[in-house]
Amino acid sequence: IMYTAVVISVGIMLFASKPISEFISKHPSFKVLALCFLLIIGISLIGEGLDFHIPKGYIYFSMAFAFFVDFIQMKTVKPKKLPGA
Repeated sequence: IMYTAVVISVGIMLFASKPISEFISKHPSFKVLALCFLLIIGISLIGEGLDFHIPKGYIYFSMAFAFFVDFIQMKTVKPKKLPGA
């Protein structure tokens, strides 16, 4: 079952990589948001390893709120055209 899951997930990643990279190229603020999410998850894992418990609800709420704010910003602000593009 695990091998099948890995093969299916690699297939999904192959098909999804192009649309996702095009979306990130059009909306670079989501790149920063994703990096911040990785930072939050990394700090949470380090904290858990050091026996410092951070409630998951705080983490999920802050990530959902940041995504919501970025989504609103994406809908209201038109992207600027880069010179030479």
